[in-house]
Amino acid sequence: MAGYRVAVVGATGAVGKTILKVLAERKFPVRSLNLFATSRSAGTTIEFNGTPVEVREIALGEIKGADFAFFCAASQASKELAPALAAAGTIVIDKSSVFRMDPAVPLVVPEVNPGRIRSHRGIIASPNCSTIQLVVAIKPVYDMSRITRLIVSSYQSVSGTGHDAVDELAVQTRVVLDGGRAEPRVYPRQIAFNALPHIDAFEESGYTGEEMKLVRETRKILEDDQMRITATTVRVPVFYGHSEAVTLETSRPLGVPDVIERFSRAPGVVVSADPADYHTAVECAGRDEVFVSRIRKDIAFDNGISMWVVSDNLRKGAATNAVQIAEMITGA
Repeated sequence: MAGYRVAVVGATGAVGKTILKVLAERKFPVRSLNLFATSRSAGTTIEFNGTPVEVREIALGEIKGADFAFFCAASQASKELAPALAAAGTIVIDKSSVFRMDPAVPLVVPEVNPGRIRSHRGIIASPNCSTIQLVVAIKPVYDMSRITRLIVSSYQSVSGTGHDAVDELAVQTRVVLDGGRAEPRVYPRQIAFNALPHIDAFEESGYTGEEMKLVRETRKILEDDQMRITATTVRVPVFYGHSEAVTLETSRPLGVPDVIERFSRAPGVVVSADPADYHTAVECAGRDEVFVSRIRKDIAFDNGISMWVVSDNLRKGAATNAVQIAEMITGA
């Protein structure tokens, strides 16, 4: 039977379930499918293409033999299992942060640096969700003129944290609207009707881990360690979809009409030329593209361009990017 033996590790999480949905939608040639999660979820079933598939506990011996293993579980699982699976012939596409900055592991966004896939040694890292949509949006500009400086502020939905965070926002919203007091559990402070400039742990510099992921991963993907980048990441009371305010400075001046025209030809990008026809997270949920709007000449930098970038963090920011990587390897 034609097709590939596929394993999904972390299948019961938000990203894992979305990977299964994307595999089915894009008709990836799955010959056999094995699903894995922690012992807490083992024994449950998830439907794939109309057939229930039992979820098993994560174990190296159970995953071995897969052609592709999509990892979207805790980082420790990737760290412990991915090298052994790669050595046994499985191609691991990893959504954790474990291998992203490893010089021997390609960090891939298919619309941006597809050629890097060829250098893999069994493990391919998929970037952080906020990085993926950022590099898809800025690569067309970078191809016109090198970007020397980049300033990005992200407004990230709670689904980036997982199912528990989605539930927390829903519960807190109801409680606050009913006049009650929200009790934070997933986040350090109330997320309903609030904005938290705090994603991931704070580093010694005062930046958070999420902010530095944007900096380090963008430089690696674009192969430009000299690009000056600063980021502020904010968790906002939105269920699905990340938004980013992006300002970049180029080495030579670019006209806004030329930038818009380049975006219109860029893979994976939906662009709006009308400033009033901007995109929001609500409209982009469930879509695989990166949406770019409010493109304008920045008035703080001589060669500056500012824009608004939105994408579904569970799809292009995670599941779809991983499946696209597998498609490029197989030619599916």
